[in-house]
Amino acid sequence: MNPSSNPTATVVADGDRRPSMAIVDFVARETGTDAVELSPLYDAVDPDALDSLLRSDGFAALEFEYEGRTVEIEDADGSLRISFADGTVTAEDSQATVDAGSSPSL
Repeated sequence: MNPSSNPTATVVADGDRRPSMAIVDFVARETGTDAVELSPLYDAVDPDALDSLLRSDGFAALEFEYEGRTVEIEDADGSLRISFADGTVTAEDSQATVDAGSSPSL
């Protein structure tokens, strides 16, 4: 699977959802796993620190391992684009918008 065909989600700054929860929802959806059955995100990365970083001015990109996959997060002109780096998803390729909570700097 080439990078352009990897599933992605765009996280927008509307509503009350935290970006870290949008990441968990993305991984659950793309792996066909209920979110409550996934490992806690804090086993991979501190969710509070992650949310602060993703909402900070100057954020560009990061990646981390979660549920056996490399999760990539990039700034996408004021939104965040979430994708898998390694193409290990078995579900159909997809693209979605995920409500991640409001933040003036996101």
